[in-house]
Amino acid sequence: MLTFVEEIILLLLRDDDGKFAPVSRLAMDRAIAGAVLMDLAMENRIDTDLESLVLIDASPVGDELLDPTLVTIEAGETRDARFWIEHTAQQATEIREAALSRLVERGILEQHDDRFLWVFRSRRYPMVDGKAEREVKLRIMGVLLSDEIPDPRDVVIICLADVCGLFRQILSKRELDQASSRIEQVRKLDLIGQAVSQAIHDIEISIASAMIY
Repeated sequence: MLTFVEEIILLLLRDDDGKFAPVSRLAMDRAIAGAVLMDLAMENRIDTDLESLVLIDASPVGDELLDPTLVTIEAGETRDARFWIEHTAQQATEIREAALSRLVERGILEQHDDRFLWVFRSRRYPMVDGKAEREVKLRIMGVLLSDEIPDPRDVVIICLADVCGLFRQILSKRELDQASSRIEQVRKLDLIGQAVSQAIHDIEISIASAMIY
């Protein structure tokens, strides 16, 4: 089973060229950080409410994408989810690169380095086997187009996709208009998802306010 970090990265990669969708870097980094926290919650290592994030079990998960954050949480004081999202987001680039490498090793992605006149220009990750990505998208659409109570994993990935603005990339305007109320409904089902969404919202407002002054 893929981690939430790997699933959100697959959704962020465009099908046509294997590059990341044009979403906010701030939102992407914090969605990756939120994915790490949600993975740890699903592994019963942490729990959270809208005020604090608490350590339940400090034993390693055995996953290089998750254990460094778990160690940091164990060593730190009890803080709220926003603090740990911001702290983990500082390592988002390393987490993303590690997840991409793992997806390449599993044969889900290929790594292509594009060069012009022997100079490295960009890197892209086209799909080798799109099954994993299709399964994630089918799960999302299945939830958005029904009134059934979703699986906790589907709630998490919908929260993550929403906070980084991904639905604007993978849904048409008409589909997004139709799904908006359902997305909002699903977001309210997960406390970590709410905490991640609120943290990103607060951070964006803080940045916007700082730019004004």
